[in-house]
Amino acid sequence: MTSLAADGATNEGAVPRLKRDFRHHSPYPWGLTMTESIQPTPQALEEALKLSEEILADIELVRIPLSSVALRASRLARLLNDYDHEQAFGYEASGYPMDESRIIPDEPWRLTAIAGRRWTQSDDKTGQKKELAYVESISQLEDQLELSKRSFDAARDPNVSITSANPYQHVFQPTGNYMERKGLRDQAALASQRLSSRRAFIYRYTSATHYQLKFSGVASEVFSRLRNRVNASIAELVPDAVKRFTSVHENLRSENLEDWSNAAHGCRRVLRDLAGVVFPSQAEPRIVTIEGKKISIALGPDNFINRIMCFVEDNLQSATAASIIGSDLRFLGDRLDAVLRGAQKGSHNDIITREEADRIVLHTYMIIGEVLTIKQVTRPEAPSA
Repeated sequence: MTSLAADGATNEGAVPRLKRDFRHHSPYPWGLTMTESIQPTPQALEEALKLSEEILADIELVRIPLSSVALRASRLARLLNDYDHEQAFGYEASGYPMDESRIIPDEPWRLTAIAGRRWTQSDDKTGQKKELAYVESISQLEDQLELSKRSFDAARDPNVSITSANPYQHVFQPTGNYMERKGLRDQAALASQRLSSRRAFIYRYTSATHYQLKFSGVASEVFSRLRNRVNASIAELVPDAVKRFTSVHENLRSENLEDWSNAAHGCRRVLRDLAGVVFPSQAEPRIVTIEGKKISIALGPDNFINRIMCFVEDNLQSATAASIIGSDLRFLGDRLDAVLRGAQKGSHNDIITREEADRIVLHTYMIIGEVLTIKQVTRPEAPSA
């Protein structure tokens, strides 16, 4: 796939897309494809949040040239491992490359779509539609706009008055530079429109990134508070829980699929130990009546989810709250059982993804937090001296 330049005074730099067989090679020396992604580090996310706020201020307050803003946006994308936008913003600052035949390589052409630089035009003779893109850098567009303004001033008609001594002669004012000024006006309008589009492209990306990072920061802060509270309190009930959770977090940082499953197994062990403290196993099942039917609930050593649910129901006065916690426990128990079965069978179909491992860890912390709160409320007061 290649691109050839199109001639035209009003669309200088526009290129249509034509077909040619051509093996595409990734421009990235580290060999990553566009579908691969690497999670940014917490330090990079923190720096990206600050940088996005600065870029928004640069655009809104016009503190620096737009071409410099594009380079800062490229750095923002690099911090987030967003290779497409990193390269696109770089081309916004430097211009999209073409060879001597005004041909754009495949990868820059693909990025013109991401940058919103394309449009479709029909041939007046054949009616065939072709896709075009403009390739000028932001600095070139700014220069075009400034040059058009200066040329427009130079093309003004002189202030002269033409008369004739012959009363029967009709004197016409010369046309002057009207057509030249019209062409300059059109060029200035086109350059201004394209600059506005470049500014909007950078602003939309930066704004969306800023709010996404800001929201994720709030969620991370909430989870950190929950985690710190659980880690500080659970050590009294389950001394080994903090060590297990440390191992869980190390497994989550891994790129190994089986380590994510091990993180889930770690959560299972913590819940099993917690159940042993708040509701020890019993040989006799609990009989409950649901919609007129008697149901037996096993409370043996392996039924730790059932035992935690019984502890919650026995000690929480609000039936609605107990039902919500019970629903979370059932979901978590079913998923942990599925992970355990997958590990025992050696089947990767039941081994979880990192995202699901994250959810299991989050649910585990939330449930333990609820159980610890209930345990603290139901703890008998020490006898007064």
